[in-house]
Amino acid sequence: MALEALAVPEEILKAVPDSPWNLPIEPFRRRAEAALAGHSSPSLDKAMEALPENRVVIDVGVGAGAASLPLHPRASLIVGVDASEEMLKEFKAMADKTGAKVQTLAGAWQDVHGSAPVADVVVCHHVIYNVPNLNLFVPALTQHADRRVVLEMTENHPWAWAADLWMHFHGLDWPQEPTSDDAEAALAELGLPVKRIDHESIRRSGAENREAVVANIRRRLCLSAERDPEIIEVLGDRLVEHEGGWSAGPPSQKLTTLWWDTSG
Repeated sequence: MALEALAVPEEILKAVPDSPWNLPIEPFRRRAEAALAGHSSPSLDKAMEALPENRVVIDVGVGAGAASLPLHPRASLIVGVDASEEMLKEFKAMADKTGAKVQTLAGAWQDVHGSAPVADVVVCHHVIYNVPNLNLFVPALTQHADRRVVLEMTENHPWAWAADLWMHFHGLDWPQEPTSDDAEAALAELGLPVKRIDHESIRRSGAENREAVVANIRRRLCLSAERDPEIIEVLGDRLVEHEGGWSAGPPSQKLTTLWWDTSG
């Protein structure tokens, strides 16, 4: 999948001190808490049905563990892979609360997969739309899964909803691609027997207060703090409080689960 259209121009990146790719921890924590509280999904179901008792799971792009920690009653070990050391610390903290046995592997999957064990199931949620070369990334997922690989992604890029913000502040025409259709086609081109379920999920609250949501959007848009009132104005009624927290964007997300079996 081509990602060139999603690249932020260098002159915009240089205008602010904070990288737009430094993601806040709190939304990942809340997502993991919701998953552990029993909010099941087709992605968790497909991983669970392929996982024997007391076996190994790898979670690529683990965040706080939303894709894998709910599997811990059947998993003897969960290996969390993430490029962010802070995310891995949060993953371990969440694992301690559940009693799950975990290991961590720091780095981008395409760089560190050689150090990962072979697992029964590999899960990878909300990562592949930011992968520059699926021809390297995906085969490494398959090679590390004895039974199944399960991917989850949004129907469109997760920041496609903010296209009007990019146009308003930077005059950039933010694309809707890559989509889950693009991902499915790319996986099929790799010869994988990919299967698919489309579903919808309520957008979970991402922050404790409105200011934190606005700060995250400001960072992603490469803006300075004095633009916060303007960001709030442009967001309008998309900036909402629910479930004891704040979030922006549509109230629900269209998601796609893609999976393929690697044995039998």
